[in-house]
Order: sequence, then C-alpha cells, then structure tokens
Amino acid sequence: MKQLTPEYYRELEEIQATDFVIVELALYLHTHPTDMAAIQQYNQFVKHSKTLKKQFEQTYGAMTSFGYSYSRCPFDYKEEPWPWQV
Repeated sequence: MKQLTPEYYRELEEIQATDFVIVELALYLHTHPTDMAAIQQYNQFVKHSKTLKKQFEQTYGAMTSFGYSYSRCPFDYKEEPWPWQV
C-alpha cells in the first residue's frame, strides 16, 4: 500500500466528521421535521460535505465508484488504499 500524507488523513477525518453531523441532524429531523434551524444547518453541512469530497477527489482520486464520483485518467479507483481502508 502506498504511503499517505498527514494531510490525506486530516482531510479524510474532516469529511468523516462532517458526514457524522449530517447523520445526527437527519436523525433529529426524523422526529422534528419542521425545525427550520436544523434543516438549514443540515443543508449547510451537506453543502460543506460535497465541497470537501470534491476537493479530496481532485487531489487523491475517487472515494466511491459506480457513478457517484468522477474518475481521473487513468481510471484510478482500483488503486489502494480506498478511504475505508485507512
């Protein structure tokens, strides 16, 4: 497996933390569907997550496959490590 930089891990951790907040807010919104402040916060974190993932993929390659992420040339999704392996 290739050596990864501390920046790789920092960026991946920020994505994971942001996605954790999204899951928690979604769970809250299941029981409080009209809480506009929570909905706005949820949407802000979704937007932030998409931005982080786009930047991450431009630097390190696709995080997912099957049409959820664009590929660079050459097709590098097959290259290790995958985000869930680190």
